[in-house]
Amino acid sequence: MEESGAMDPRQRRLRAAAWCWIVAGVAYLAAEAAAASAFPGYSYATNYISDLGIPDVETTGGRAIDSPLHLVINVAFVLHGVLFATGTALAVAAAGTAVSTSRRTALGVLATAHGVGNVLVGMVHSGQTHAGTALGVLHGVGAGLAIVGGNLTAVLGGVTVRRVAVFRRVGAALVSLGVLGIVAVVALLIDGATTEVVPVGVWERASVYAITASELLAGFAILRWLRRLGGPSARARSAAPPARPSR
Repeated sequence: MEESGAMDPRQRRLRAAAWCWIVAGVAYLAAEAAAASAFPGYSYATNYISDLGIPDVETTGGRAIDSPLHLVINVAFVLHGVLFATGTALAVAAAGTAVSTSRRTALGVLATAHGVGNVLVGMVHSGQTHAGTALGVLHGVGAGLAIVGGNLTAVLGGVTVRRVAVFRRVGAALVSLGVLGIVAVVALLIDGATTEVVPVGVWERASVYAITASELLAGFAILRWLRRLGGPSARARSAAPPARPSR
């Protein structure tokens, strides 16, 4: 392979998957930071992420809500969900028969759950308007699908790529991040509903940022590997004349 244009279909899918994950992660973090900066008194520790997506100026759960850039974060939720699911689908397609059908199906289902969950969170906001209604429940279901689906995708994806020597450490890191995210969401449900030893925003962000970190890690690891495949040493090997047979 002499240049990026000479990539085979599998490598092109992997590169596209990597960029889907990287754009998803960076766009989400940027949108969250922008929305939070415009929200008077917003706290990453004590506010929920979904507070940023509420369009009304109100008080919910004892928290003052005023998010002028609610549309920015809601669009970012939807974009993230679509890109995450698309990137995983591309990576699974690139893996082909190297990964069992059942595992490819499981990865697709989990990533789709994350994608659908994010779309629901972005399209159905929380807050007083939907409190106690079916739409309010739908927002909660979407958040659960997004967090659990994303972290389980990281765990299963990490377990899968650990079989490949070049991605062994990346795989281990993905598993660790996914497990951390699941532990954090369980802690959010337990601690947030009882003693609240740790502010709810900390638990929620740990569960969400574990997904963001996993997709950025996977994306940059793939791009680095593809660059190595097309680096100077690889081009030199492909351009070198065939060795003469020994006499």
